Amino acid sequence: MSSILPGTLVSKEWLAEHLEAPGLRVVDIRGYVKTEDLGNGQQRAEYIGARDEYENEHIPGSVFVDWTTDITDPDDPIKAQLAPAPRFGEAMSERGIGNDTDVVVVDHTGGHFATRLWWALKHYGHDRVAVLDGGFHGWKTAGLPRTNAESVVPREQFVPRARPSLRLDADGVQSRIHDERHLIVDARDPGQYTGEVRRGWRGGHVPSAVNIPAKALVNDDGTWKSDKELAAILRAGGVRDDVEVTAYCNGGVTATGILFALDRIGHAAWANYDGSWNEWGERDELPVSTGSTP
Repeated sequence: MSSILPGTLVSKEWLAEHLEAPGLRVVDIRGYVKTEDLGNGQQRAEYIGARDEYENEHIPGSVFVDWTTDITDPDDPIKAQLAPAPRFGEAMSERGIGNDTDVVVVDHTGGHFATRLWWALKHYGHDRVAVLDGGFHGWKTAGLPRTNAESVVPREQFVPRARPSLRLDADGVQSRIHDERHLIVDARDPGQYTGEVRRGWRGGHVPSAVNIPAKALVNDDGTWKSDKELAAILRAGGVRDDVEVTAYCNGGVTATGILFALDRIGHAAWANYDGSWNEWGERDELPVSTGSTP
């Protein structure tokens, strides 16, 4: 059966009309990164899944994924790294997602937790996935149906087919520094990019990386900017048709917003540095630059 998804971004109106369509699974991945200011520009971050909010109310039939545990690798010393294929495949299978399932991912606003799962599914060979524009907030604001009833879904079989090119490690990123064939994009806020704000003991950015804050890609209400606007923002940041783009952030989550925007405008050569600053900033043998100039 062919996909019914109209693209990688769907509206609340489209989802309301297709909510009970055969072969469609809605995944709720609401969550938070809560930061604490420790003074002197230093922050501490706590990663949280919003299961309690899901249990209180959710889109009828949707299943919940905790982004901090369900699709991560518990054996990796770096926080929130993508789960290996068997673990990821089991997480999808038990939530009723098979290789032919159309998936719509929902977070609070259609933001970077949703694009994290969009990227993870694509990394494991599943292209039938879209993000709900405006997320649960937009759905609720529109007065669309919500429930607290448990979603019971039949198990499907998800067989991961990894695309290694979509996920880079630190060595891969280091090989792309100052390489004109590659563009490294730091998706964090400007203060973290310059080093004025830091998580961990080192601040700054990967040498030669440009700063395109992922927040710039969405509107104030959390909906995504138009493809034309996305293209202009990315081009202004240094994206060209002839470069491969590597994006990173703190934990490989916000970076997927950059990748989603690239995909939206038809730029197919991109990868996520999953370790991001959680790894790079803690390894003192890896080079760091500070200030605003790549």
